[in-house]
Amino acid sequence: MVGPPSRPAHAPVGVRVSIITSPNRDIMSAAPPEAWDPLLRAARFARRPLERFLRVEAASGILLLVAAAVALAWANSPWAGAYASLWHTPLGIRVGAFAFERSLEWFVNDVLMVIFFFVVGLEIRREIHVGELSEWRRAALPAAAALGGMLAPAGLYLLVAGASATRSGWGVPMATDIAFAVGILALLGKRVPPALRVLLLALAVIDDLGAIVVIALFYSSGITLSGCALAALGLGAVFLMQRLGVRTKPAYVVAGVVVWAGIYSAGIHPTIAGVIIGLITPVRAWLGPEGFASTMRRELEHWTEISARAASSHELAHALRNVNTARREAMSPAESLIERLHPLVAFGIMPVFALANAGVSVSGGSNEAGSGAVMTGVILGLMLGKPVGVLLACWLMLKLRIGTLPAGVGASHLVVLGLVAGVGFTMALFVAQLAFSDAAFLSAAKLGVLVASGAAAVFALAVGRLLLPAALVAGAATSADEAESSTEV
Repeated sequence: MVGPPSRPAHAPVGVRVSIITSPNRDIMSAAPPEAWDPLLRAARFARRPLERFLRVEAASGILLLVAAAVALAWANSPWAGAYASLWHTPLGIRVGAFAFERSLEWFVNDVLMVIFFFVVGLEIRREIHVGELSEWRRAALPAAAALGGMLAPAGLYLLVAGASATRSGWGVPMATDIAFAVGILALLGKRVPPALRVLLLALAVIDDLGAIVVIALFYSSGITLSGCALAALGLGAVFLMQRLGVRTKPAYVVAGVVVWAGIYSAGIHPTIAGVIIGLITPVRAWLGPEGFASTMRRELEHWTEISARAASSHELAHALRNVNTARREAMSPAESLIERLHPLVAFGIMPVFALANAGVSVSGGSNEAGSGAVMTGVILGLMLGKPVGVLLACWLMLKLRIGTLPAGVGASHLVVLGLVAGVGFTMALFVAQLAFSDAAFLSAAKLGVLVASGAAAVFALAVGRLLLPAALVAGAATSADEAESSTEV
């Protein structure tokens, strides 16, 4: 690997840089030599709405809603059999006597969702390093809110559905879906201060961490030591490559697959492998913005010198390798992977997961003993347990003066936060898959998640429009970045 010639004095890490280019400097305004200009203009025109769409925080929530609606309609249509057949389509590989075959649904839930959990692990790691969880005073309030928002729904579910056949679903109403929640806040517009969105993000990150712990401890089968040894071997390879200074990301894929295989064979849900790899991904940039700028200036000066004497293609390739290395190392591996993978997860994996798991037959299994209790427990856990748990935990932290509210956030904002936290969707559906092997109970749990999440979204929107002021309070942060980077709480 070609590295930069030298590293400047300590470069700041975790810094977000915006590069503004004038029209005559924007390389994307020029056409590649092989491009046909009319077709290129048409492609750029078609791409503009998509670029604007991808910049909207709530866009993935919209896609999730559409995917869930399609799945629900499909599963209750005359073509319901085709829906079930699609996700039970066998897929696999065969090499000689070795064969590995699973359903399409399994590949979605146990392979694609590993990438989702990998990004969750990256976001947790980043928040602990430079985000809302990097200082205990700022982390105290969202941590308590997340804990209360997990314990209260689980307890309420057990009160309603604590029988031996149904109690395994206590983890279903514990999670908050960040995509839907952010989408709801976005619909409230300027009534929502950026600090509230940051608080919701921190709550959701801790909430996801709690769900991961629950999955690892309570929804995994018996532990097999040979699988743990294989996972440890993969993790050892990751740490070794990090110590050797290997920064090329694809080099870690093989080690990550070994960790996944070890976790799976150990009896632990394989998505935990994604979380572990995400949590050990470096969060410090090698060069940082200053190092990137310094390397670019040095390479530009060098190229200006050699261009006068007709530089060879070898010299050009060497300069471009240095520039590419500087570009790659301007951000930390964790932040770089989040930027690269988040669109894939938000606009690809999560909608596919929703399409595969939200298809619940409304009439199927509702008469089986215990199904009603499961659905009622999930609905009450999300719609009542979540807001009550979040609000009580926040009240206790404020009363004890352990945590304080960000500027511009008041009691009415916390009420909306608690209601929005009741939108469980993705993680709740995922835990339901693990909690119930009985098809009737699983359908009841999924239906409860869909009903509760939809109702919580409507209530949050209605209460937000009634309680929240139409303009920001004086002194409140005007952007999410400002709210997150502020040390005042």
